[in-house]
Amino acid sequence: MRQKKPKFIQIIDAAVIVIAENGYHQAQVSKIAKQAGVADGTIYLYFKNKEDILVSLFQEKMGVFIEKIEEEIKDKTNAADKLYSLIEKHFTLLSEDHQLAVVTQLELRQSNKDLRLRINEVLKGYLNVVDKIIQEGKESGEFRQDLDVRLARQMIFGTIDETVTTWVMNEQKYSLVNQTKKVHDLFVYGFVTPKTS
Repeated sequence: MRQKKPKFIQIIDAAVIVIAENGYHQAQVSKIAKQAGVADGTIYLYFKNKEDILVSLFQEKMGVFIEKIEEEIKDKTNAADKLYSLIEKHFTLLSEDHQLAVVTQLELRQSNKDLRLRINEVLKGYLNVVDKIIQEGKESGEFRQDLDVRLARQMIFGTIDETVTTWVMNEQKYSLVNQTKKVHDLFVYGFVTPKTS
C-alpha cells in the first residue's frame, strides 16, 4: 500500500541522494526528510527506522531493475543474447544513476547481519532471472549440460557486481556500458582461445 503513495517514492529518492552524499551512518533521518521536503515525523508514517528506509529503497529500486531487465530480454530468442541484455541493462541503469550506484555498491554492504539477510532476500528476484537464463541455455544446448546453475549464477552476479563496484571506486571515470561485451565474452567463452574453422 505505502509503495503506491507519491511521498513514499519521494522519500526513497531523497534517501538515495542523502546516503550517496553522506554515507549510510551519517545519513540522518532529518537530512532525508529535508531532502524530500517533508517533516521528520512524516518519514515514520512510511518507515520504521533508517534501516527500513535502506531496505525499502533497495526493494523499490531492485523491483524497477528487474522489470526493466525482464522487458529487455523478453524478445531475445537465445540464452546468450538474454545474458548480454541483462549485463548491458544492469550496467546502463547504474551508469545513468551515479548516486544509486554508490548506494547499491558501497552503502548496502553493511556489517549488520539482519540488514544483510533482508538485502539478500530482495536480491532473490534478480538471481531468479539469472537462473532462468542459465537453465534455458542448458535446455537449448547453448550452455554445457554439466553447468552448475548455482555456481554459474554466483559467478555471473559476482562478476557484474564487482565490475560496477570497481567503476564506482574509480569515480566512474570510464564507460561502464562499454564493459558489457568483455564481461559477456568471459561468461560465454571463458579463457579459451576460440577455435578457427
